[in-house]
Amino acid sequence: MIFDDDVLDRPAGSPGNADPPLARPSVPPPGANRRGLHRYRAIWISDFHLGTRGCRAERLLDFLSRVHCDTLYLVGDIIDAWALKKAWYWPTSHTAVIRAILDLHRSRGTRVVYVPGNHDEVLRDYLPIDLSGIEVCNECVHETADGKRYLVMHGDEFDLVCTQARWLAVLGDYAYRGVIRANSGFNTVRRRLGYPYWSLSAFLKYQVKNAVAFIGRFEEALADEARRRDVDGVICGHIHTPSRRTIQGVDYCNDGDWVESCTALTEDFTGRIELLYWGRDGMAAPAEPVAQAVSA
Repeated sequence: MIFDDDVLDRPAGSPGNADPPLARPSVPPPGANRRGLHRYRAIWISDFHLGTRGCRAERLLDFLSRVHCDTLYLVGDIIDAWALKKAWYWPTSHTAVIRAILDLHRSRGTRVVYVPGNHDEVLRDYLPIDLSGIEVCNECVHETADGKRYLVMHGDEFDLVCTQARWLAVLGDYAYRGVIRANSGFNTVRRRLGYPYWSLSAFLKYQVKNAVAFIGRFEEALADEARRRDVDGVICGHIHTPSRRTIQGVDYCNDGDWVESCTALTEDFTGRIELLYWGRDGMAAPAEPVAQAVSA
């Protein structure tokens, strides 16, 4: 996975970081020529963290404007209520993301299913609900075109830090956002020296032994839950680590995030599931293992 951002990684308020003139993507009306769209049976995306400076809203808008699917799953942490409680940050591009999702439902007939995460957990007190045609539920099961069943959930329920030590989760979130801000300045320097984007936070994840162990335990816990539910696989988000691997016969899939990796899980019309990285200029490419992506 290679990142080569220039505009998207500038810190907020820096020159050239204003919202593009057309922040809201152009959505073709029903029956329009859609040959230029990437067509899928289902798409899973999560961890936008709208309301934070780390959200790559412009990249996400480009993705939403170029795909068409029967069902779109929003797998949690779409709006970062934790961050918004501390300081209000909501540029027009973040509003445009919400509008783009609504347009997918209204103009393209996409079924949208929203599974809240821990950062937008306020919605969990009112489930199940319908928000302007968007189905909001705590979890669901998706059946692929070839008959396989996948449990879809955010995954924070299996993060012991979130469930047993919430104060530590909040502290960790604060530290993570600090790393993201440092990463932005670091990549500004790299860009001026002619080097491509490099994720400091992803590097730290795979250099810190405890972080690697945490990711492994998280993945195994989700796979165990899928096995207990008698489904073929599990699709989740939460840890900002895009991955797909088989764990004791269970297909574990993590769709990544739109803060660092800009990845999505997709299902084609034969039932094949693939993890994609959305690159610059709307280029969709298979996501390589994250461990390879973090080398400088």
